[in-house]
Amino acid sequence: MSAKASDSGENSPMKWKRYPVYKPSGVEWLGEIPKDWNAGKIRYFCKVLTGGTPNRDHPEFWEGGTIPWMSSGEVNNRLITDTTEKITPHALENSNAKLLPINSVMIALNGQGRTKGMAAILQISASCNQSLAAIICNSRKLHYFYLYHYLRSRYKEIRGLVGDDERDGLNLEIVRSLPIYLPPLPEQFSIATFLDRETARIDALIEKKERQIELLKEKRAALISHAITKGLDHSVKMKDSGVDWLGKIPAHWTVERIKWVAKLDSGHTPSKQVEEYWIDCNIPWVSLNDTGYLKNHDYIAETSQCISELGMANSSAHLLPERTVVFTRDATIGLAAITTRPMAVSQHIIAWICGSKIWPDYLLFVFYSMTQELERLTMGSTIKTIGMPDVFELVTPVPPLEEQKKIADSIFRKKMQINKIVEKISESIVELHEYRSALISAAVTGKIDVRQEAKA
Repeated sequence: MSAKASDSGENSPMKWKRYPVYKPSGVEWLGEIPKDWNAGKIRYFCKVLTGGTPNRDHPEFWEGGTIPWMSSGEVNNRLITDTTEKITPHALENSNAKLLPINSVMIALNGQGRTKGMAAILQISASCNQSLAAIICNSRKLHYFYLYHYLRSRYKEIRGLVGDDERDGLNLEIVRSLPIYLPPLPEQFSIATFLDRETARIDALIEKKERQIELLKEKRAALISHAITKGLDHSVKMKDSGVDWLGKIPAHWTVERIKWVAKLDSGHTPSKQVEEYWIDCNIPWVSLNDTGYLKNHDYIAETSQCISELGMANSSAHLLPERTVVFTRDATIGLAAITTRPMAVSQHIIAWICGSKIWPDYLLFVFYSMTQELERLTMGSTIKTIGMPDVFELVTPVPPLEEQKKIADSIFRKKMQINKIVEKISESIVELHEYRSALISAAVTGKIDVRQEAKA
C-alpha cells in the first residue's frame, strides 16, 4: 500500500483528495459526481453480446479444438489468459458461439456461488457460452479497464437486480441497462492506472498475510504432532513404535489400537419420511452438517440439527456421554471434537468413549496428528470414506494418563497462542479487503480525485 494510504493508520479512501467541483448526479445512492463527469447506460458506450455451446454430440466441434471457449467459472480470474476448453473453427461456424476481441469485459450472467455478476478482462481472442456476456467498449468513449473496475465495485448491486435463487440469472438487457458514470476518457485511464497499482499493492499485502497464516497453521500442526508422538521431555529414551506415521516414541509409552483404549460407537439418522421424528427436537445430534464447525473447534456444545426423543427411540441413534470424542468417517475424514454434554450422532460419525487408559483431550490431538495416515487409507476412493475395518486398525500412542493430561494442556496453551495471532492477521486481511473495495468504489464514483496520484 502506498505511504499516503497507510501513514495515517486508517484504511480509508477518504485520505485521498476530492475533486474541486461537484454537481448533483440525480441518483440518491450516488449523491454528487465531479462536474465534468457524465451519466449513461452501458448500451450507450458498448456492444453487449453472449455466446453459445456447440453441440456436445458432435466430436468434430471439440476434438482438436484450438479456439478458447469460456464458461462462467473463467471470470473467477481477474484476467482471462487461457480457458479450460477449446472448440474447433467448425464449431464456431455451426453454433451461437462468437469470436470475441481482446479486452472484452466478461460478466457472468449465471454461475455457482459468488460467480454470478463477477467481471473479468479477456486477454486473448476467445469465444464463450450463454452463461457469459461480453461487453465490448467503444474505445473513444469508455476504457475497458475503467469499466472492469466499475463493474467489480457494483458487484453486490448487480447481483441484487435478480432474485436470491441461484437459478435466477442476469440477462443481456439487464447488463445493457446498467448505469455508469463516466469521466473524460483520459481520466478513465488515470483512474484505471491508479487502481491497478493500488489494488496490486493491497493484494500483495493480503497474499503475504495469507502466507503467514499458512505457516502458522503448519507450525501448529507440527507442534501437535511432535507433542503427541514424542512427548514433552526431549531427554527421554526413544524406541521404534513399529508404526510408520508415529515413528519413534518414548520408550515408556505403548502403542494400542484405539478400540482397545476407547469404546467405539456410532449412531443413526431417524427416518426423514416420518415427520413426527423431527418435531420437538431437543437432543443434540452430530452429523455431517457440523463438519464446518468441527474443522475449527476442539469442543462441540451445539449442533446444526437436533433429533427428538421419538426419533431416537425409533432408530439406532442413542445418547452418548459427555466428553465423547466424535470423529467424521465420511466426506471430510477425521474431523474431531469433544462433546461437552450428552449427544447423539449420525451413522457418518464415529464416537469414541474413552476408558481409564486414554484422556479424551489427548485422543483428540491424536486424530489431529494422523491426517496423512487417514488420507493414505482413503486414497483412490471415489467417495471419501474410511471403512470400519480400517477404523478398527487405527492406533494411538499411549503415555501414562497423567502425562497425557500434561501433553494435552501444553498443546492447548501453545495452540491458543498461535490461534490468537492467526485471528489478528485474519482481521487485518478482512480490513484490507474492505479498504480495497472502498477505494475502488470511491475512485469510480468520483468521491476521490486520483488524477495526479496516477502519475506518481
